[in-house]
Formats: sequence, C-alpha cells, structure tokens
Amino acid sequence: MGLWKDIKGTFLPFWVTLRYLFRRPVTVCYPERKQTPAPRYRGRLVLTRDPDGEERCVACYLCSAACPVDCISMQAAEREDGRRYAAWFRINFSRCIFCGLCTEACPTLALQTTAEYELATRELLQVVCEKDELLIDGCGKNTEYNFYRLAGIGVVAPRGGNPGETPPEDIRTNMP
Repeated sequence: MGLWKDIKGTFLPFWVTLRYLFRRPVTVCYPERKQTPAPRYRGRLVLTRDPDGEERCVACYLCSAACPVDCISMQAAEREDGRRYAAWFRINFSRCIFCGLCTEACPTLALQTTAEYELATRELLQVVCEKDELLIDGCGKNTEYNFYRLAGIGVVAPRGGNPGETPPEDIRTNMP
C-alpha cells in the first residue's frame, strides 16, 4: 500500500503540469489593455473637499497616528474664523503599504482611496506627494458629508453660545 501511495504522489504533480502545458496562456498586455480593479480595491490616496468646496481635512493627525509605516505628515493651521486646516500635507508613497488604516481613522472623510494603481517610477522624490497634488475638486465617495455642518457647533462661539444650545453645567453646584 505504501508503494502505490509513493508512485501516486510522484506522478500526480507531473499530471498537473502536463494538463496546463497544452492550455493557452492567459497573458494581459498591460500598457495596451488595462485591468479594472475590484470595487473595494485600495489604491492611491487623495484629499477630498466637502460639498461647499472647502477642504475636509482639519489636521487632527489621526491618519498620521494610524499609519503603521509613518508615511503621512502634516502641519495644522487655523483660519481667522477658527476653522482648522492642514497648512501642508505630505504622503510618501514609496513607504505606503496601502492598508487603508488612515482612511478608516479620518473622522471628516477627507482622506479617501481611489482605484488608481499606476504609481511606479524610478525617482523616489516623484512619489512624495504634497497637498496640492493630493487635493481633488470633488467630494470623493461621500458627496453629502460635511463635517462642520454635522458637528452641530459653531467654530468660534464658546460652548453653549450658539442658538439652541444650553451653556455647560457647573459641576460645583451639584456639591452638598
């Protein structure tokens, strides 16, 4: 019984090879015919805008903290009306592993992935993208989401100073 098992184990891989030897190869001529990736493919990262046309990124550094290879860096700034934005935003795609953790960590949905996969180049400095290269005109996958409208608070007013809000409670009044 052991001899039959050894013979079968020897010739079975050869049979698989012979079976595929006479089939037509499945080769895609890449530059001429481009493949369409799966719908959930995570490719190049982009910065999106909200429906009002403003930048969605509030420079909260959550994407940079979630990145396992530390390829995202930015600097926070604040406008006169109190709204935060990224003064500069940089992604080093030569280090990026396209895991998508940064897009999941973004509370404003500013950082999103696209289906673009042609990022190869021989120059390393060409794959370091600045904010002006990453920022697109559209809203990306989420066309209705506006962080500042959904947050429900004004940017400049103190807590409880907006219409319809009550001021915060003083916890010292609860003491006996």
